[in-house]
This record gives sequence, structure tokens and C-alpha cells, in this order.
Amino acid sequence: MTEYKQREISSVIIHALENMPVVVLAGMRQTGKSTLLLNQPELKNRKYLNFDDFAILEAARNNPEGLLAGKDRYSIDEAQKFPGILTVIKREVDRDRKPGRFLLTGSANFLLLRDIAESLAGRAVYLTLQPFTRREIKSATGRVPALVHFLEHGEFPAEAAPAIPWMDILKGGMPSVCLGQVSDRRLWFQGYEQTYLERDVRALSQVADLVTFRRLLQLAALRNGQVLKQSELSRDAKLNVMTTSRYLSLMEVSFVLRRLPPFLRNPCSRLIKSPKLYFTDSGLAAYLTGQGGSDAFKPLGGALLECYVLQNLEGIASVHLPGARLFYWHVQGRHEVDFIMETSRGTIALEIKNGSRWEDKDLSGLRTFAANTPSFLAGFLGYAGSRTVKIGDRIWAVPIPLLLS
Repeated sequence: MTEYKQREISSVIIHALENMPVVVLAGMRQTGKSTLLLNQPELKNRKYLNFDDFAILEAARNNPEGLLAGKDRYSIDEAQKFPGILTVIKREVDRDRKPGRFLLTGSANFLLLRDIAESLAGRAVYLTLQPFTRREIKSATGRVPALVHFLEHGEFPAEAAPAIPWMDILKGGMPSVCLGQVSDRRLWFQGYEQTYLERDVRALSQVADLVTFRRLLQLAALRNGQVLKQSELSRDAKLNVMTTSRYLSLMEVSFVLRRLPPFLRNPCSRLIKSPKLYFTDSGLAAYLTGQGGSDAFKPLGGALLECYVLQNLEGIASVHLPGARLFYWHVQGRHEVDFIMETSRGTIALEIKNGSRWEDKDLSGLRTFAANTPSFLAGFLGYAGSRTVKIGDRIWAVPIPLLLS
């Protein structure tokens, strides 16, 4: 049995349970929500109900009040499978708002499911469990993240930054794959795709043609890291724009992909205002685009590297930089920056480059963004080298593994 690995968000969950009557932990299927509930020491003594268990789900449907009777603290897994339980939880919380009474998990974004969000308004805090980060895989969650260290001290910690193997990007952060619990990565993702299509998609919405939905899923993966052009995507998928929009929303609700919004807080003209599409897990995106298993950098590799960096940044920022928000920045036909992180201390710009060298043109986006953004704090060119080098005014070249450590 694989040793339980501490999740970075566990401290946030415990703190939230000490202050709120309902805590909702959502995230894409198979990111380890159930494992966390059953193995995290502070959560193990709660009464555990899993709505993936048919008998428990039927008991909830037939007698939800009886299921939640008593003064136990409940952890309810896959709670979105029976939204009716939320009415009972609402009544229980209104009767007794004691902190920590209910911890709900689900593989759907409760905030985007209107009826659920409304029923818990003012009673719940919402958290998201990301796929495994490099810090979690390496059991390094006890250390301060390098980005946080920079924000606090103005410099990165002096530590070795071994290169990220291409296979790590292909594996992504799904526990079964990245922790070596399965030997055939592609076979696991094939089963994941089938489960997602046949269970989650149909549970969330009426999708009559799963073949068409699957084609759109693959086409979206091929556009991973690109600005969303919905009309082109609709044309290639042979769907109307309204159906494409609904299907993309389903993928977003189920955490399979995310739309990264543009950063619009500076005076540059011709700013791109459409979001970028990114898959939540680089391993799933790699599978859907047919990326191979050798160590050679493959076509679409740049987009997969960006995807991998983003999922790690999300995991770090959501815990260690409360309120931080991620964007991208693009002046049409001229300059762009892969990721913009807006924090309480200032705005950070990150450009990702798969290579150990850089040219002056690689810095144009960072320089232009810095010159046009009053809140600019620092810019980083993440690269495949091993040393941190200051290369301009408030601009550094930083090894990508160190940025994510």
C-alpha cells in the first residue's frame, strides 16, 4: 500500500473547519479527496459517508434527516450526487452553527452549480484540491515555497534545482499515476476518460451524444495553452456555438479544464480579452493528445510544460498566497507573458521557456509588462537551467524546478 502523502491544503481545511459550519472540498475525480478524508489524522475520527456507495446513497434519498441524526461531525464524499442532502444540512446549520459540522467533497465545482451554491450561501467556505504538486510528491510540504520565500525576502533560497524529467510532465499529478500505483499510464487514463464520460458528464447534464462530447474534449486538449476561439472550436467539432459553450462549461464544472482570464489592468492597447484554455492535469492533456512516453520533448510539449507549471502554481498559491489570482497577458501581435500572479504584495510575471538559454527577445514581454504595470513587483523567466540569474531591473532567470519547489 502506498504511504499516505501529506496534502498541502490539509492545514487550510483544518483551519476552515475550526471557523465554519460547512467546508466544501471540490476537485477533479481521482485527485485524492477520499484518501485525504480517511487518512489525514485530524479528519479520521469524523463520521464518513460516501455517496458513491449505493446503499448509503439510497439511505440518504429515503431518509436524509435520519442519516444525519445525532451530534456527529460528518464527512460526506461525492455530495453532489444527492443535492437534496444540502437542504437537510442547511436546516441543521441554521439550528446549530457550530464550526466543523460538515465537510463535503465532490468532483464538481459547487460554486458553478447554482442550486447547490445558493443553498449553502453564508454557511460554507469552498476549497479546491488540485492534482499532486511536485512539493507533495517529494514530501516537501513542510518547507516554505520558493515563490513565497522570494516575496518575503526578495531572493530565492539557495538550493539545488534538478531538471524536471519529461516523464513527470506526461504523468501529471493524478495520484495513481504520479505516485507509481499503476504501471500503464495510458491504460489508466483510458479508464479515467471512460469513467468521466459515462458517469460524471451524464450525472451533471443531459449529453445525448458522448462521441461528440469526447471529440470536443480531444480538440480542447489540442488547444491546451491557447487563447479560446470558440467559433473555430465549434467548427472543428461540428457543433453549434451554444452546444460548444455548454460542453466547455461542463468540463469546467467537473474541473477537467480551466479558463485562465487575461490581465487587463494596464493601459496597453490591443490587449487580448478572451481566456486561455488549460487542462487541470498535464497527464490527462498528454494522454488526450497522444503524447509519447520517451524522454524526448514532443510536439505540443511547450503547452504541456505550461500546463504542468500552472497546476503547480495553483497548488502553491491556493494555500500559501490567499487571495492570489492567476492570469495571462497578451498584446495582440506584439508581446505576451504566460502567467501573471496578482498578490497582496504586488504583481508577478512569469514567462516559461523550455531551454537552458535565452535571447533578448525572450524578455520583451516581461519588460513591456513591467513598464506598463504600476503594481509590478518582479518578473521571472522560468528556464531549464540550474542557476538563478538577475538579468534586468526586477527581472530574474529562475530554474523552473525552483519556481515550483
